[in-house]
Amino acid sequence: MTGGDRDPALVVFSSLFPHPGRPGSGLFIRERMFRVAQTLPVVVIAPQPWFPGQSLLRRFRPNFRPPAPQQEKQQGITVYHPRFISVPGQLKWLDGWSMARSARSLIRRLRSAGRADVIDAHFAYPDGYAAVLLGRRFRLPVCITLRGTEPRIATYPLCGRLQRWAMRRAQRILAVADSLRQMALREGVPAARTLTVGNGVDTERFHRLDKLGARKAMNLSSDAKVLISVGGLVERKGFHRVIQLLPLLLSQHPDLVYLIVGGPSPEGDWSKRLHEMVAKLGLQRQVRFLGTLAPDELKLPLSAADLFVLATRNEGWANVLLEAMACGLPVVTTDVGGNREVICSPHLGKIVPFGDGAALADAITQGLTDDWDRDAIVAYANANSWSARVPVLISEFRRLAACMD
Repeated sequence: MTGGDRDPALVVFSSLFPHPGRPGSGLFIRERMFRVAQTLPVVVIAPQPWFPGQSLLRRFRPNFRPPAPQQEKQQGITVYHPRFISVPGQLKWLDGWSMARSARSLIRRLRSAGRADVIDAHFAYPDGYAAVLLGRRFRLPVCITLRGTEPRIATYPLCGRLQRWAMRRAQRILAVADSLRQMALREGVPAARTLTVGNGVDTERFHRLDKLGARKAMNLSSDAKVLISVGGLVERKGFHRVIQLLPLLLSQHPDLVYLIVGGPSPEGDWSKRLHEMVAKLGLQRQVRFLGTLAPDELKLPLSAADLFVLATRNEGWANVLLEAMACGLPVVTTDVGGNREVICSPHLGKIVPFGDGAALADAITQGLTDDWDRDAIVAYANANSWSARVPVLISEFRRLAACMD
């Protein structure tokens, strides 16, 4: 299929991908796959949900499904954004089929031009299901990368069945955390077709700055105790779970400051609720909303903080944990998804049961007072850089293409 010694051409397939209307969407996918693109030829198909009258709805909800260009270049790589019909909150079991149909002519053209030898889909449903439909139609091997939504989708009667069908028929399942690989095994995927390849950290972008200098730049007291959380402002990420503990934490650390980095995401927007919660509790002086920051800007607030907190409901492999550790921060997070795989030692942080506010408060209090070996935390993050991950991915894609020759 790949013609002699030619490297396989990879089609990255994911509806969650950055574009001008939503520049922060799916950065973790681009970070991973554009590094693969330094060795293998890559194009991206990032289908965008659409339905008639969508632009009218945007008048009342300005951030709802911002439009994307039909085609663009990102870092020299072609990214296509075909539209697929998707009704908000309805008929989700049709999204995978609709997504596949929207990309069919593109895959046909790419395959004819020798630019499609492997489809690499991110998230098992609807993206992975659509990719398997396309792979079967055009006789292309399909890899599905599991990223954390799969356990939740598995509980839905129809979408769960379609997801299971896709995972069992993909030629390869990659999981960013072993907890997701185990879930695939429980869904009937043969172990020989699965592999865990976690995400990495960009150690050139994320590294420690001088703490006092970072605090001065951010107008933070050198004596303050500073917490920070980074992520989309949605229920799942749990900013509100930390905010509601602040009155208790302030009784022990009166100089506590909580930095919140993030904005709306495809999952939703809790910005207004969080601001209202802060106002109701009278915490305007203690909580700072920094908005969405570009990756190159994140090391400043991370370096200024004492402790990273992520009270999340669900994760696959949260890149932000490694990014925080690369800046010298210990982590307090919940025992969900792959978090325990990232924070695999008590020398790196503390893991608490999800939903246990008392345990979360205790872990934060201890995390602010413990004497952490921050050099060791940075060393652990550096050992999990992308240079350790990308060669494995490239080898997998080459092997996958070769098995279909």
